[in-house]
Amino acid sequence: MIPTLQDVIILLEKIAPTHLAEPWDNPGLQIGSYSQEITGIFLALNPTLEALHGASERCAQLLLTHHPLIFKPALRLEQSLYPGDVIFEAVKGEISVVSAHTNLDVARGGLNDILAELLGLQDIDILRENGETQGAGLGRIGNLPERSRFSGVIKRVKRIFGAERLRIVGEGDLQIHRTAVVGGSGGSLVSLASQKGADLLITGDVSHHHALEAKSLGIAVIDPGHFLMEKVAFRIFAKRFGDMLKIQGWEVTVEVDEKEADPLRNGD
Repeated sequence: MIPTLQDVIILLEKIAPTHLAEPWDNPGLQIGSYSQEITGIFLALNPTLEALHGASERCAQLLLTHHPLIFKPALRLEQSLYPGDVIFEAVKGEISVVSAHTNLDVARGGLNDILAELLGLQDIDILRENGETQGAGLGRIGNLPERSRFSGVIKRVKRIFGAERLRIVGEGDLQIHRTAVVGGSGGSLVSLASQKGADLLITGDVSHHHALEAKSLGIAVIDPGHFLMEKVAFRIFAKRFGDMLKIQGWEVTVEVDEKEADPLRNGD
């Protein structure tokens, strides 16, 4: 059976309901027709021209991204400027664009649960609970299998996320057991992680002020980078999503943009 775009979106809604998204977010359909038949899905973190071209090369009718293409109502669209360039190209190429963003982050079985699994956390709880849906919320907190030196945890995090460099707060001889993890940008949750007894917070986009706050609270921080954390978790989600499509009996190929790179890089 070949599903329509509407069928795929309904399945996504079961996995990561859009009502779980943060108020500022805009997940779901960005471009497309609900009646379009979908035989190929291409997944990428960001809805860029490169990702769109990747979808086209693989004859995929749907580009499924983590970050939305459209966050706010557009007052104008310029074909040579983002996001207008992607919108014009998608419409011309008849490629639909759908995103699953903070709703996928917080959902049960979503990206934060995947990150907690990768870190081997046990006795996992929600870091910041969603008041409406049990088992959903931002971030996860749990225990490492055994108490470890911070220096050892740093090496493990580098290996998990393929990071050459990490930004950290804390000394190498600290003892780490209870650990919080937040995909994307979670520096604002330093205080909450500390209140919930975390020895360590692993998240991206940690600011200067978040680092100062962590240091004053005595909680260690590891920042592998926004992109790397989400890329690793989103790749695993893509595999699981492909398995879900097979369970539905749908004839759909699922591929991930393996060439996607962090838009930020270290200078020479």
